[in-house]
Amino acid sequence: MDTRPKILLVDDDPDLVELYQGVLSQLPSKPDIRTASSGQRALAMLESESFRLMICDLKMPRVDGLQVLSIVRRKYPQLRTVALTSVVDEQFRSRAYALGVDLFWHKPGSDQEIQMFLECLESLLVQETDSGFRGIQSKSMVDLIQLECIAQNSLVLRIINGPLTAKIWILDGEVIDAEVDDLRGEPAFTRILSWKGGAFETLPAEPSRPRTILKSYNALLLESAQALDESREAGGIAAEHPTLSAVLSQIEGLEFLLALSPDEPEPKVACGLENPKAIAAWARQSLESFGELGDRLQAGPLKFIEISEPQRRICLESEGETLFCTGWASRLSMGQISESMKKVLALCPS
Repeated sequence: MDTRPKILLVDDDPDLVELYQGVLSQLPSKPDIRTASSGQRALAMLESESFRLMICDLKMPRVDGLQVLSIVRRKYPQLRTVALTSVVDEQFRSRAYALGVDLFWHKPGSDQEIQMFLECLESLLVQETDSGFRGIQSKSMVDLIQLECIAQNSLVLRIINGPLTAKIWILDGEVIDAEVDDLRGEPAFTRILSWKGGAFETLPAEPSRPRTILKSYNALLLESAQALDESREAGGIAAEHPTLSAVLSQIEGLEFLLALSPDEPEPKVACGLENPKAIAAWARQSLESFGELGDRLQAGPLKFIEISEPQRRICLESEGETLFCTGWASRLSMGQISESMKKVLALCPS
């Protein structure tokens, strides 16, 4: 019996259907992908078989995607739905979320956008979890903010967590304001960032909203995450450096930092990470593996390793007895990272 999750892909363009079949085949869950070239055909298929997820183009003849999504939400409330469009229109986005779609996505064009799209789809295919936000289950609020900022969107995020309602204003990919209860600006943003789950919806952008947050979104996320780590007293991590996060947040493109000693289980410094211990274990294992490779090649001791992926660049660098693991925005060149790393090494104890 085939237990793979089934996806229904609805689009009237055969070339795009073929393209996205190839993209969807990269999903870790290896779903069974079915296709429909019209809204009528999609509804007929839903009548005859069960699907975990439907991805629907919004611009189709006769019965458009919004009509299909409206019918599906009423008849199949458990079906996860994704609205896919090439039209940049905030009204489309608002109408789609008003219909209850789990995810609204502009058709991805770059490798980075495709990877983010696949991560979101995979989260919708897995079983329900107790945490996470609608459309990116098992993801944190940090992931949600990064998705919108990387795409350089302009919108207002409205987040509901039990009795609490909050808003985050994003303009051209930067967070400009946040509000929850009687908090506003950075304190409000940090409070919202601590939420583990809930529901969100996107509202039209408000370009006239006064800006109270002046940091870049990378710096804001880094500093807010560190403040949360300190407030939770997470094993004393970075307790000796209460202002270090604020200083590091000024380094352009730096997304996270770990400073590790070979003989200490806890990181000496951890900024911008929700689970520093897991990353620390990976960094140590990588150091050991590459060190063994260097010995076999007689290349000498490890000094620097760079790992590139669509979302970011990860660097491992030894300085004295300390291993530094840093994450950088993918837009930075290695020359820029090398220069910025000098500032990091000057600020952190080695």
